[in-house]
Amino acid sequence: MTQVPAGKPDAPKEVVDLQIEAPDLDFEMAKDMAKQKSRELRGETMLLSWHNALTGEFYPTFDCGRSDQPAWIIYAESRGANLTLRINGGAYTFMFLKLSG
Repeated sequence: MTQVPAGKPDAPKEVVDLQIEAPDLDFEMAKDMAKQKSRELRGETMLLSWHNALTGEFYPTFDCGRSDQPAWIIYAESRGANLTLRINGGAYTFMFLKLSG
C-alpha cells in the first residue's frame, strides 16, 4: 500500500485517518464521505487526486516525471494539497486543496 508522505515544513498539511464501518462501502461512497469531511474540516475544498488501494486505480493517471512517489501524490502536492483523508487504513486516499479563507 502506498504511504502518503509527510508535508513539507513550509506548507502546513493535515492528514486525517477515518475509519468507516459500512459493509457496503465502495469507492463512490468513500469519495462522497471524504468530500463531506473535507468541507467540515476546511470549508470549501477541491479534490485534487485519489487512490483506491483495493483496485490499484488512481487519479490522475499520467506520469509526472518523477518516480520516487506515485503520480497522484506528486500531482496533488505540486498543486498545493493541504488536506489528505485516508479511509480505512488507506484503502481509499483523497488529497484536497482548501479554497476558502
